[in-house]
Amino acid sequence: MFATGVTIVTTQAADGGFIGLTANSFNSLSLDPPLVLWSLGVRAGSRDTFLSATHFAVNVLSTRQLPLAMRFARAGTNRFAGVSVHAGLGGAPLIDGALAWFECETRTHYRHGDHLLFIGEVKRCARAQGSGLVFQQGGFGVAGPIAEEPRE
Repeated sequence: MFATGVTIVTTQAADGGFIGLTANSFNSLSLDPPLVLWSLGVRAGSRDTFLSATHFAVNVLSTRQLPLAMRFARAGTNRFAGVSVHAGLGGAPLIDGALAWFECETRTHYRHGDHLLFIGEVKRCARAQGSGLVFQQGGFGVAGPIAEEPRE
């Protein structure tokens, strides 16, 4: 029932390849210092790469990027094939056309239940114009303002 933003979290592997996955577990943790968090299942194929990475990027998706959200949620595909990216800190790819980017240095990671919680310090961020993609009740939607209620 809880609507969340949709992101693709990315990093660069030791061999120079890119790793990324769709995540809606992204959240702000602290403003001073600027910290964010996200979680990854302990059985994820990208687990070891993210555990050893010094940096990761959170790409906040726009409504135009629904196909990317779906692609990066599927296993067994070349997720970055044909995707335009530019280099972020630590080599983490920043997806062109995203609504916002958070370039983070990995601070810590902890296992809690069947997930790993990653905490990163935001070193750089940027934003673009557009509408945010959201996920709620098992499906994708659009985030937008609600018209104000008339005042009595």
